[in-house]
Amino acid sequence: MRFIFNILAVLTGIYSLLIFIRIIFSWLGGMVSGKPVEILSQITDPYLDWWRQKLNLRIGLFDFSVIAAIVSLSLLQSVFSMLSSAGRFSIGSLLAVILVSLWTIVSFIVGFCMIIIILRAFAYLTNRNIYNPFWSAIESISQPLMFSLKRIIFGKRIVNYLNGMIVCFVLLALVMFGGRFLINFLAGYFYRLPV
Repeated sequence: MRFIFNILAVLTGIYSLLIFIRIIFSWLGGMVSGKPVEILSQITDPYLDWWRQKLNLRIGLFDFSVIAAIVSLSLLQSVFSMLSSAGRFSIGSLLAVILVSLWTIVSFIVGFCMIIIILRAFAYLTNRNIYNPFWSAIESISQPLMFSLKRIIFGKRIVNYLNGMIVCFVLLALVMFGGRFLINFLAGYFYRLPV
């Protein structure tokens, strides 16, 4: 049984790698083409399209449903690896794997938001042209994000723009590092639960 779960873990890992390659090729647009790219698309696009249709997590230029697709494969691979290495299945270890996988999604999104705020602060401090397509995309993502975070922190008080960015960044950093500590603690606790 361990052998079968090990093969399933390896196959899931290979499929995840193919998805990553497909995503990178999609960023390059028409620069990469040919029969291998078509075959890769035929293998990976049905899975990615299913997630796009079910979640529809497109925000501006970014499609976050792909992240959910990759994290789901990662979760599945973790479960298969756990079953192949431990040879046992427990609810606690499954909960630990699910918790860590969900935290992977949350920490990626929080990290992405931190990068967006850093880029927006850089543009603000260096007086970059926000009408440039890149800076415009950063602006379109950062404004609703910072508005929501500032409303949570400051309520209806008016805050200096740069101070608001700094406070939002610090809040996200606290969520990132505090969450990592909490998730590691909880995952360790769940993993030690008896079968």
